[in-house]
Amino acid sequence: MKSTLIRLTAMVSLLVAGGVAVAQDIQERTIRFGHLNNPDHPTSTGVKKFAEIVAAKSGGKITVKEYPSSQLGNELQQQSALQGGVQEMLTASTTSLTGIVKEFGLFDFPFLFSNAKQADAMVDGPLGKMLSAKLAEKGVVVLGFFDLGFRNVTNSKRPITKGEDLDGLKLRVIPNPVFLETFKTFKANPLPMPFAELYNALESKAVDGQENPYSVILSSKFYEVNKYVSGTNHVYATNPIQVSKKFWDKLTPVEHKLLQEAAIEAQNYQRGVSREAAGKALTELKAKGMVYNDVAPAEMDRMRAAVKPVHDKFAASYEPAVMTLFKSELERVSKL
Repeated sequence: MKSTLIRLTAMVSLLVAGGVAVAQDIQERTIRFGHLNNPDHPTSTGVKKFAEIVAAKSGGKITVKEYPSSQLGNELQQQSALQGGVQEMLTASTTSLTGIVKEFGLFDFPFLFSNAKQADAMVDGPLGKMLSAKLAEKGVVVLGFFDLGFRNVTNSKRPITKGEDLDGLKLRVIPNPVFLETFKTFKANPLPMPFAELYNALESKAVDGQENPYSVILSSKFYEVNKYVSGTNHVYATNPIQVSKKFWDKLTPVEHKLLQEAAIEAQNYQRGVSREAAGKALTELKAKGMVYNDVAPAEMDRMRAAVKPVHDKFAASYEPAVMTLFKSELERVSKL
């Protein structure tokens, strides 16, 4: 009886000591988490969910403060701040990462995926992990990938039913060479521009149109300045959940585990919310007066064939090992 009591006392002491150790390994911290979207967008929903989970897991010691609507700067400014350790966290599209690790441009290749399941398998799989490892060497740690959705064209001139309908349109695109080459292929006039400047450019007719997922089109009120929305689904967009490595290296292993787990939980929640919101957003855009059209499968195939030279051009400049993995992964996910 006495020996049993001693063993129980020892076990309790170890548990208490372990609890103290874990508590000591979580410090009082404030994380500034920036993004480009408005507070009613699914990206914001994901950031809020992440903040909620982190607060719960840390016992309130770690506070995540959201900065939506480009409050901390445009995507390139925030990306630079993240690398410099001035900003702790960011979620923005992979396009802003191509200046750091150019192979992230693979995720911007047009007409890669037919559905979200394929896209998830690609970013969550070996290719996403390989590119994330390369990014960590450049000062940015990736914890997961939020869903932004399939990008679609809006404009003030005409419906886009085939590639030829893009001819001559002034379209704002993300400052990214893959996007520029893609729309040049269809003889559009692509104009790179920070997202924060886009609404005014559409309103002033400096550009005829733009391309974004339905939820972004709705949240940003582009229905006020564009008449036509076309289901081109030309690129799937994902928003990596990014942490400054300079900040990350200051954290304890317990804090690393906490933030990683919170990111995956928030990612899985946000993807469901985002995809449900996309369908609702399209319905609302039509209700607000936008003229919608699908692109016929045969025309989609023609557009996919037209941009193959874009794939080939950029693939030639990417690391061979990355391209080998990309091709095998694309074959794998295309069956999903």
